[in-house]
Amino acid sequence: MSDPSAGTIVLWIVILALVIFVVVALFKMVQVVPQATAQVIERLGRYSKTFEPGLHWLVPFIDKVRAKVDLREQVVSFPPQPVITSDNLVVSIDTVIYFQVTEPKSAVYEIANYITGIEQLTVTTLRNVVGSMDLEQTLTSRDQINGQLRGVLDEATGRWGVRVNRVELKSIDPPQSVQGAMEQQMRAERDRRATILTAEGVKQSQILTAEGEKQSQILRAEGDAQAQILTAEGEARAILQVFDAIHTGDADPKLLAYQYLQMLPQIANGTASKLWVVPTEFTAALGSIAQGFGGVPGTPGIPTPPSGEDEAEDEGAAAQRARSSMLGSPALTDPGEALAEARRQAEAATADATSAGTRSGAPFDPSETRGQRPSGAGPTPPATSPEPRTLGGEPDEPEAPQQ
Repeated sequence: MSDPSAGTIVLWIVILALVIFVVVALFKMVQVVPQATAQVIERLGRYSKTFEPGLHWLVPFIDKVRAKVDLREQVVSFPPQPVITSDNLVVSIDTVIYFQVTEPKSAVYEIANYITGIEQLTVTTLRNVVGSMDLEQTLTSRDQINGQLRGVLDEATGRWGVRVNRVELKSIDPPQSVQGAMEQQMRAERDRRATILTAEGVKQSQILTAEGEKQSQILRAEGDAQAQILTAEGEARAILQVFDAIHTGDADPKLLAYQYLQMLPQIANGTASKLWVVPTEFTAALGSIAQGFGGVPGTPGIPTPPSGEDEAEDEGAAAQRARSSMLGSPALTDPGEALAEARRQAEAATADATSAGTRSGAPFDPSETRGQRPSGAGPTPPATSPEPRTLGGEPDEPEAPQQ
């Protein structure tokens, strides 16, 4: 009884072992490869194939997965490395490498650890590249250093099945003493720029102030000239009107003598007047006054009237008509028109002064001097005194009355 039962137990154990073997074999036969991953397969210790992402079958106990390779782009940051520049300064450079495995078989069999290989190759290449530059070039030539590193690494790692996509210098740290000197240099440079800008501002301000003063003096001089012209014209018009009125009224010797008598107190007025100046016509004037009050003609100082009164009156009227025809109307400019013309010239000069002040910061250009003259004027003419205005036809000297 005991023997059959022992044989049955052994049989069940064998069946169970076969089931476990089959399950394990089936488990090893089925191989699922994830996306962006590759598996290197060896058969009896030799390279057999590379499994791409998906479902694959293996021969149990004959095929074996040698390595699983990540095909995604990877980023590795290496610790700062001391590098000596061409001017014998030690700088610390921190690099970042972006790479991707393109051939899983080469990455597994061509190099033991491609990450370590990339790191060491980056350090040696970086020292070669930076060693040929000084500190200033190293700080300002990041793109050039990145390009040279990428070219060397891509060429060396190509046979490893690795492609270097990008190399970046994360930081370049010079020594502390050099950093202090650089800060002082930067501060001095900024102070220099600030001083230059301040000087330029003062220069522009002085130029604009001088231009404004110049234009204001020009406008003031033009205004004074116009005022003097208008004053002279007014005085000339008044003199001409008085002259016309005197000749039109045909003042007789009695009126002139009366005017002499009115002016004598003004001549004698004054604390320093010790000497009286009596005009030569004063005696004749007194004679005219005496004749007007009934004096006898022929007396010394009393003029003798002409023989024919009617003839004298006709000659006086003819002389008055001749003087009136010769004087004519005054040939003077209307004061309103002269004032309007002066205002127009002042406005044109103000506009030119504004445009000249705007262009005062530009380099000197002879053509720009037109802003310093009134608008519409040609080249600056030499200063000449204005020609005197003609007040009309010069009247002929009145003929002396016949004695």
